[in-house]
Amino acid sequence: MDSVLAVSQLNRYVKSVLDSDFRLKDLMLRGEISNFVNHYRSGHFYFTLKEGGCAVKAVMFANYANALPFEPENGMAVIVRCSVSLYERDGSYQIYVYEMQPDGKGALQLAFEQLYRRLEAQGLFSQENKIPLPRYAMRIGVVTSSTGAALQDIVKMLSRRCPMATLEPSPAPVQGADAPAGLIKALDALDRRGNCDVIIIGRGGGSMEDLWCFNDEQLVRRVAACKTPVVSAVGHEIDYTLCDYAADLRAPTPSAAAELVSEDGAALLDNLENLCSRIEISMQQRLEKSDQRLQNLLDKPVMRRPQLVVEQARSNLESYAVLLERLMREKLRQNQRELQLQTARLQALNPLARLAGGYSVTTHDGSVVSSVGQLTAGDLVDIRLSDGVVHAQVTSVSSLKGVKKNGRKIDI
Repeated sequence: MDSVLAVSQLNRYVKSVLDSDFRLKDLMLRGEISNFVNHYRSGHFYFTLKEGGCAVKAVMFANYANALPFEPENGMAVIVRCSVSLYERDGSYQIYVYEMQPDGKGALQLAFEQLYRRLEAQGLFSQENKIPLPRYAMRIGVVTSSTGAALQDIVKMLSRRCPMATLEPSPAPVQGADAPAGLIKALDALDRRGNCDVIIIGRGGGSMEDLWCFNDEQLVRRVAACKTPVVSAVGHEIDYTLCDYAADLRAPTPSAAAELVSEDGAALLDNLENLCSRIEISMQQRLEKSDQRLQNLLDKPVMRRPQLVVEQARSNLESYAVLLERLMREKLRQNQRELQLQTARLQALNPLARLAGGYSVTTHDGSVVSSVGQLTAGDLVDIRLSDGVVHAQVTSVSSLKGVKKNGRKIDI
């Protein structure tokens, strides 16, 4: 019974055997990641590495995981550098990974593509967010190394192309671990002041590792958030960084950026001279036209003999006054004749005028008497004559039995 081992003793022994094998201390393994877990609290990576029909559990501790430029994903083919040991608690062996690289694609390239997809999905590179560059940029900010060739290229291009523009450098490191923070600080300083028409950020050419700081997520987000238009000019024409996508405009080189943000001074002068010439010709033509109009006016009779025109106008005015007076008198006489005619007609229709011919109007109790049937003996009546009223009393009433007409007697 002395040979009976505890499970912990067995596991400890097997672990010591694995740990003592130098061939298992530094292995390069190829496989496909599955069951990947990024433990958000500890920062450790846990996954299974598969190949063919076999699999092995793997762990990558946070101090190694944080150094990865990309994020492992399920289904990703990788090559890992690792050691083999036993996890005593579970009695299972596993690999401990301290280096990882994509199989068939560089780690930086993969990290670039992953970050690009994530930021693009967030709309960071959307064309709708781009700010158009001003046509005439007179104050140009530059974020780059104060000793690099990029700044000299920009200075040369602007001094030749647009010497009236003012350059405002904001120096920053453009390579290394501290470069992203320095670039963000330099960009912030220019953007907060708000006195630049446009900002150029960039550096000269180099390897992907040299340019990697321009793929930093915080820097890319700061470039996209700038209120001042930003032109990214990183590396050579074939080099692309995430700052190129986040900026309002991408230039293939720093020199090209200086050319894009500035107007050609010589062309501006030529255009100005052309405009001045056109203005001069236009003004000359207008002066000649105005002079011709003035000459035409001076040739008119009113300008050559103004007194004659005044006399003619006075004569015409007098003639019109005489004519107007004659027409008014004639119209007045016509109106007087019409008034007399209408007055005579009105007078002929006046019932009081008929009374002057011997007629009278008899009324009883305010009503006109038109028939003897309206009266009886003793009634009081008023007889209206042309010059007054007779108040009378009816003594008797008799009706007219008949009258003669055309020699015959007829009853009425």
